[in-house]
Amino acid sequence: MARETTYLELSQDDGGAHKFYEVTVDGTAVSVRYGRIGADGQLQNSSFPTTEKARAAAAKKIGEKVRKGYAPAVRGQRAARSVTRRQVASAPSTARAVAPVLWRFRTGSSAFGIHVDEDRCWVGNQAGDVYTLSHGGEVLARYSLPDGVKCLVADEFWIYAGCDDGTVYDLSSKVPFGAYAIAADVDIYWLDIHEGVLNVSDANGGLTVIDHEDEHQWSRKSAGNGAWMVRADERAVFHGHSGGVTAYAADGSGQLWHTRTPGGVLFGWQEDHAVYAGTVRNTVQRLSKATGAVEASYACDAAVYSCATSPDGRHVFAGDSSSSVYCFDADGRRLWKLGTGGGSALSMQYLDGRLYLVTTDGSLVCVDATEQAIAAAQQGTVPAPMDVKSAEALPVFTPAVSASAVATVSMAAAPAGGVVVECVQEGGRMRVQVVSGGFESSWNVQFPRGIREAGARYVVDGLHAASGGFYRVRGEIRRLV
Repeated sequence: MARETTYLELSQDDGGAHKFYEVTVDGTAVSVRYGRIGADGQLQNSSFPTTEKARAAAAKKIGEKVRKGYAPAVRGQRAARSVTRRQVASAPSTARAVAPVLWRFRTGSSAFGIHVDEDRCWVGNQAGDVYTLSHGGEVLARYSLPDGVKCLVADEFWIYAGCDDGTVYDLSSKVPFGAYAIAADVDIYWLDIHEGVLNVSDANGGLTVIDHEDEHQWSRKSAGNGAWMVRADERAVFHGHSGGVTAYAADGSGQLWHTRTPGGVLFGWQEDHAVYAGTVRNTVQRLSKATGAVEASYACDAAVYSCATSPDGRHVFAGDSSSSVYCFDADGRRLWKLGTGGGSALSMQYLDGRLYLVTTDGSLVCVDATEQAIAAAQQGTVPAPMDVKSAEALPVFTPAVSASAVATVSMAAAPAGGVVVECVQEGGRMRVQVVSGGFESSWNVQFPRGIREAGARYVVDGLHAASGGFYRVRGEIRRLV
C-alpha cells in the first residue's frame, strides 16, 4: 500500500496558535511530526500489527486535531513564527585572576535559562534541552523540548521553560506539558510568572499578560524596544527595555512610574523592595519598586549581560560582556572582579554562598562565592574545576502532545489519593474542573492544552491549590476509561 501523508496546520488570526501536525502511514508504521510552523518539529513513530490498524490509528489522530481546529494545508505556504535569538559578543576578561569554579557542565548549546532552588539546579539551552543537576554537579535528568529555551522561571515550587515555539512548558510534573501559548505575533524576549500570571516582554518593547487559564488579560507598549527584562510581584510588573524601566499596575490599570537608565536594559532582577537593571552602558542600577527612584549604581567595565543579588540584597553580582563577574556591596562599592574562565555570564543566580552562571559557551558554572574562596582566588589560588559529564542512562522527559499519548487507567486502578478532573466547555473555552469530593469544584486547573477534550476525565496523582483560586498539576496525569 502506498505511503500516505496528511499535513494539517492551526494558525489562528489572533496569533494564539501557529503550529502544524503531520501524520504519515507507511504500511504498518505510523509517524507523527508536530511543532511550530517553519520548524522541523518533533517526531514520534509507532507500529501496528496490520495496515488496517495503522490506518485506523492515523485516522483517529487526524480526527482529534481537526476537531481542535486544525485544517489541511500546504507545508511552506505560511511563514514561520518570528523568533529573535539573542546575539551576544564575548571578549576575554580583563581581570587579573579567575573565579574559584567548583564545577562546570557543558550543555552543548548557548544557554540563557537558569534556576536554582534548595533541591537542584536547572539550565536550559537553545537546542531545547533542559537539564537538572544536584548542587554538587551530578546530572539528574534531561527534558527535551520542541524548540530553544528562552528562559527558566519559577513560581513558588513550579518551574516553567519559555521556548521559541511560543509555548511555556510546565516542568514540575513527571511529564512536561504546555501550560501557556503565546501569540505568534509576539517575538518573545523574556518571561516572568507570579501566582500563575504569565508576563511576556518582546522585541518591540511590548508587554503581554496572560492568566493561568491561558487567557489574555492586558498588554502595553513601553517607550522603547528590545525588552529583555520583565519582573513581577503582587503589586506591579517591571518592564525593562531600551528606554529604561517602566512599572505597570499588576491589574493593568495604568503606568505607575518610568525611570530612564544609562543605556538600554539587558537584564533584570528583583528583591522585595527593589528591582535591579543591568544596562548596555556598563551599569547595574537599583530602583525603588514604590517610586522608581535610583537608590544605588554599580559600575562595571563593560556592558552588563546579567545580574543577581544575595537574598538580603547585601551583595550585588553582575556579569559583563568581557567574561568577568563582579561583586558589590549594597551601596555600590566594588568588592571584587574575576574572570569566569569560560565566556560571559548570560544569566546568574546566587544561593548559599555559591554563584551559578550560564555562559556564552553553553555552560552551567558553579562558583564558590564565599569570602575565603574569593580571597584565595585574588591571590591566584583556585580549585581545579570538576568537568561534569552526563550519564548515558540519563532519564529524558518529553512533553505529552495529545490525549492518545497519555496513559489510560480505570477508576478501580487509579492511584490512591488521585484527584479526578473533567474537561468542560464553557462559553467557547475549555475549562478543567475538579470533580472529586473534598475539593473546591469551582476552581479550574492549569492543565495541558494538548489533552483537553470536552467530557474527558483524568485522574491526577498530585494536585496543589495555588494562589489566585486555581489548582496546579504536580504529578502524573492519566485518562480515565
